[in-house]
Amino acid sequence: MTNQLTRCSWCGTDPLYMKYHDEEWGREVHDDKILFEFLILESAQAGLSWITILKRREGYKNAFANFDVHKVAAFTDEDVERLMQDTGIIRNRLKVLAAVNNARLFISIQQEFGSFDKYLYSFMPGGKAIINHHHKIPASTPESDAISKDMKKRGFKFFGTTICYAHMQATGMVNDHIPECSFK
Repeated sequence: MTNQLTRCSWCGTDPLYMKYHDEEWGREVHDDKILFEFLILESAQAGLSWITILKRREGYKNAFANFDVHKVAAFTDEDVERLMQDTGIIRNRLKVLAAVNNARLFISIQQEFGSFDKYLYSFMPGGKAIINHHHKIPASTPESDAISKDMKKRGFKFFGTTICYAHMQATGMVNDHIPECSFK
């Protein structure tokens, strides 16, 4: 008898995608540094495939000061110009500017709520992650609608409800692994 692992079909056979699926996707994260990393990455992903960003993750880490929110919040116009020349990231000026803007707003949320994690989980039923048991993954939910609406009101960019839901999946606020998945 063979012990075969079952994965969610979305990750396909790309080794990087499979590693991300197996080790990160859907796993609960409460570390603001990682939540900020995924805020940067998911915002950069808007309009692109996740694998495009995943392949540039190291480039983003280098370009965005190892995802140090305070350093990114202090980026200047010169830093933006430097990033616009950086081939390790998606060189979209609006997304780069959004990353700096979002870093500043991230810090203001940390100051208001004590952590970005507490802020995000204030939108979750009972303040807990949601574990789904379905095969059809939604593009958004009432929770992602509420979070993205509030973040937009606060001035965040490139964080609509679909990107918000992807962030929630990436950081385990929701676990959308199919019931048969060996990695849920």
